[in-house]
Amino acid sequence: MTVHTQGATVRRSWASDLDTGTLYALLALRTEVFVVEQECPYQELDGRDLEQRTRHYWLAADRGGTVEILATLRLLKEPGGGYRIGRVCTRLDARGRGLGHRLMDAALAEVGDRQCVLDAQQAQEAFYARHGFVVAGESFVEDGIPHVPMARG
Repeated sequence: MTVHTQGATVRRSWASDLDTGTLYALLALRTEVFVVEQECPYQELDGRDLEQRTRHYWLAADRGGTVEILATLRLLKEPGGGYRIGRVCTRLDARGRGLGHRLMDAALAEVGDRQCVLDAQQAQEAFYARHGFVVAGESFVEDGIPHVPMARG
């Protein structure tokens, strides 16, 4: 199935303002990508999705009254200052259309020139480098997948 992404709208919401249907759809996409597709059984819900300072970003397309979530990411405002981006993913049938880059641009517009960190899957290091992130530590393996810490700003 080919997903038509023209007209997909970047949306964002504080965690406390998300309606349950949207939150469910965002979490379902993340589970589909990180747990099912990557065959990585882990506890995807880490307790940070509903924190007061958490902002969710997503791209959605309206399909005749049905909203489909195509991609998502989470922006955390860290207690000690700065920001953390995570849970960046795009639906399999919507990849290769720049949706992840659109979400990163939107989140980084909010971050501005303040520090932002993330833990990238090593295979995605170049994706984040396009947004100004550089390796900021030793690589590590999490749930069987090589990761690298990256920072910007």
